Order: sequence, then C-alpha cells, then structure tokens
Amino acid sequence: MAARRKAKAPSRWRWLWSPVKWATVALLGYLLACTLLLVAYRWVDPPITTVQIQRYAEAAVAGEPFALQYAPVSEAEQDADARHAVVASEDARFYTHHGFDAVELRAAYEEARAGGGMRGASTLTQQLVKNLFLTTHRSWLRKGLELPLTVLAEWILPKDRILTLYLNSAEMGRGVFGLEAAARHHYGRSASELTRDQAARLAAILPAPLERRPQDMSRTSSRIQTRMRQMGW
Repeated sequence: MAARRKAKAPSRWRWLWSPVKWATVALLGYLLACTLLLVAYRWVDPPITTVQIQRYAEAAVAGEPFALQYAPVSEAEQDADARHAVVASEDARFYTHHGFDAVELRAAYEEARAGGGMRGASTLTQQLVKNLFLTTHRSWLRKGLELPLTVLAEWILPKDRILTLYLNSAEMGRGVFGLEAAARHHYGRSASELTRDQAARLAAILPAPLERRPQDMSRTSSRIQTRMRQMGW
C-alpha cells in the first residue's frame, strides 16, 4: 500500500512540473538566441530591434501609419561629441562599471526611501539590451530578463561597441531610431557632421524621445555640455 502511494506521488506534481520545465527550456533557448545575436553584433548591425517591432505593432493596433527611420553607422561615422554627450548625460561611469552602476542604484534607492519616487538608474548596457531584445513596457519580467542579458552583453561586446550599438538603436523620435536617422531627421545632416550643441540636444531627448524635441532642450543641453567639459571632453 505504501509502495503504491509512493508510485502515485510524482503524478500529483506533474501538472506543475511540466509548465515549469517548458518555461525553463524556453528561457534558456531565448538566452541562447540572444547570446548568438550578441556575438554577431560585434561585427554587424541589427536589421531590426524589438522596440522597433513594438512601435510597428502599436501603430497597427491604433490604425496609424508608421514610417521607420533607421540607418546604423560605424563608430567612425558617429560624431565624437555625440558619443561623449550620451555618456555624460546617461551613464557617466559607463567605462568603469560592468553593466550595473552601483552608485546610481544606491542613489535611486535612497531617493525612493525618502519619498521621492523611483527614478531610472539603468546603464547604457541595460538600455541597449532593452532596445535589442525587450520592449519599453515596464514589468518585473522585463527587469528579470534584463539582468542576464546585460551580463552577456558586457561579457561579449567591447565597451565602444556597446556605445555604438546603443547610438544606432536608441529611439530619438516617433519612428526615428539611431543617431544617423536622428541627425538627418532633426538637422538635415549626417551623424558625423553634428555640432557640439546639436549632439548635446539629441542626448537630452533620450530619456523621453516621444515627448521631447531637441529645439526645446537648451537648458538641458547646456548642463550636458558642462558635464562633458568636467569629464575632459
């Protein structure tokens, strides 16, 4: 009788074990696919990103037209001031951390404890993997996936390549993705021809690219340029 009960015991958990097993397999498969793509992205640019797909889907659901402006360029074709402006404004310790900025995380935590609400503390690497493989929707699932993807990106990609990929994939207006497309859309010139002020203004819209416009970013642009000088740029 006891042996019969032992034999039946595993079947009680089969309904739970099967979904957990397949969810684990799906997660590992997803991470493996992302790993292979990151290896490829050391040398080639993504043909499309998940955030771009998200914007296509949102426009389709709303019944609105959507024109994608996306033109990835090499590091040499990205204005140096634009690269510096983005680091200065978005992730000042980009070249010294390993994907997560402990100083910013601690500051965000202390601010939240003081009742100031949660503010972003994502590094450029975290923002890159969100752009490439996730969506802009905030959820615990996205944050959970962001952690291993950030570790993988830092392990596979050199820092300068991470910055290049970020500047090629970042959303900078409705349907506008990447520095080259943004430079042409907002200023009618290529990414390599941006002035220092224009570069800082484009960096200033990154936290809210669908709401902000470069021409309205004079004060923020000035602060970014001051920070650039303080960092030796």
